[in-house]
Amino acid sequence: MEHFVYKKPLIHVDNKIIFGAGCFWGVERKFWSIEGISMTSVGYAGGETKNPTYEEVCTGTTGHAEVVMVSYKNPLKLKDLLKIYWECHDPTQGMRQGNDIGSQYRSVIYCFSDDDLDLCKETRDIYQKTLQKSGYSKITTEIEPAVNYFLAEEYHQQYLAKNPNGYCGIGGTGCVIEI
Repeated sequence: MEHFVYKKPLIHVDNKIIFGAGCFWGVERKFWSIEGISMTSVGYAGGETKNPTYEEVCTGTTGHAEVVMVSYKNPLKLKDLLKIYWECHDPTQGMRQGNDIGSQYRSVIYCFSDDDLDLCKETRDIYQKTLQKSGYSKITTEIEPAVNYFLAEEYHQQYLAKNPNGYCGIGGTGCVIEI
């Protein structure tokens, strides 16, 4: 499979992290345009079913979230990506993002190293203080080690590049994280 925007094979070879922040179409678009990002792909993670389909994930019974795997290279740093991630959605909404409701739309971060896991939790705690000052409730984002990632169907990959007028429910709180 080829990345529609990057015009190269859909293979993750650099540093990587998995983000979930609602519908994966808008989250992926948020990241593929960032300088230093070497690859993005949408998929499913955090559940029990092996190789789930979109239809199965939408039932809410697989435990998976819609996610984006992001690969990046220096000089881009994970802190840079976390700033974008925290500010692009409302991590206090639980099992939804805006009009997208269900466990598959929950806020998640899946990490490939303990250092990344620690940094994600540290930035979550920093952002929590900012959100509380603005009247938001507790951050519900799951931050866990990456244990599975299943690539979504081809038609979901870079969907908003292929369908520029497609639905994108991504939206943040307006709060800025200082990291």
